[in-house]
Amino acid sequence: MSAPETRPSAIAEDGLQLPKVLLHEHLDGDLRVATLFELLQQQGLACPVDSVQALGAWFRDRAHAGSLTEYLKGFALTVAAMASPAALQRVAFEAAEDARAQGCVLAEFRIAPLLFEPHGLAPDTVVGALLDGLAQSGLPSGLIVCAMRQLPPEQTLRAAQLALRWQGRGVVGFDLAGPERGFPPALHAAALSLVRAAGLPITLHAGEADSAERVVEAGRQGARRIGHGVHLVDALRDPERRHLIDEVRAMGLHLEVCPTSNVHTGASASLATHPITPLWRAGLSLSFHTDNTLMSSITLAGEAHDLLQQTPLTLEDLVQMQLQAAAASFLPAGQRQAAAQAISAWAAARSASVIGSHGDHPVPPD
Repeated sequence: MSAPETRPSAIAEDGLQLPKVLLHEHLDGDLRVATLFELLQQQGLACPVDSVQALGAWFRDRAHAGSLTEYLKGFALTVAAMASPAALQRVAFEAAEDARAQGCVLAEFRIAPLLFEPHGLAPDTVVGALLDGLAQSGLPSGLIVCAMRQLPPEQTLRAAQLALRWQGRGVVGFDLAGPERGFPPALHAAALSLVRAAGLPITLHAGEADSAERVVEAGRQGARRIGHGVHLVDALRDPERRHLIDEVRAMGLHLEVCPTSNVHTGASASLATHPITPLWRAGLSLSFHTDNTLMSSITLAGEAHDLLQQTPLTLEDLVQMQLQAAAASFLPAGQRQAAAQAISAWAAARSASVIGSHGDHPVPPD
């Protein structure tokens, strides 16, 4: 069989088998469709459709609507459906197991626990249930507590205090999520200062819906990682703003890039033109993630497959991204090292296998 005929299946296999590190996934965007349908029924909540299959199609339609408003509609369903300790525990467990099935060797999940207060759940109850669910899986994982940046700084401070109460017990980081434009990180400087002083790692959404300058601002507020950061490409292309790229490098920021989600929310026109390739070629530290598996109807293995198929990125590029993600993880050093070893061992074994199958002949690109 010729190489062009086998290439798609080889890419799919590489995408699935490559050991991966998941750093950016929102648990309220990561429910199994069947689980969400069942939870909505159990709690007597309205569902926009009448079957599991139709619900999956409903989310696919929202993802490809080209509208952030349409994309976000699903979160009203998921938060309401998850609003019980048992449901939270189940969703966290299933998310970890699904990530493991996609080849993950390390994962961090995130959520804004205060979103469940209107549903009668105390934030500590939410965190405890989620951590119980993650602990049931065999995947090494941790939880990042999010604050919603459009809410008053007092609410962000409450979320920060919540995260610190669970620091060392499964909570591994703190984040600002929600609408970015108009709500810069500096608005929440007090909460970020508290978290930073306590030594809890910070990752902030920045440069997704706002400018490259917000990425640098997030770094100055103590972020070690950046959710998305794709608008840094604007600075990369503008000589008068190239200093922002230099500052990001100097701060050692790692970008948690979510390519398919960025296309769905309008941050990028397509995977082929997505900023991940020029940012990677510019030498920035980054890795690829799903953001919201349910909302974008994707998997992490599928994301790897699509990047290999639709961008100039190679399998070696993706391997290096995984190693950088392992190094940037907020999980304990032993787990980070084990993940890096698994990635390196897989890459070495695959390289040896390819060389062996082709003898002394040049190996064609995947």
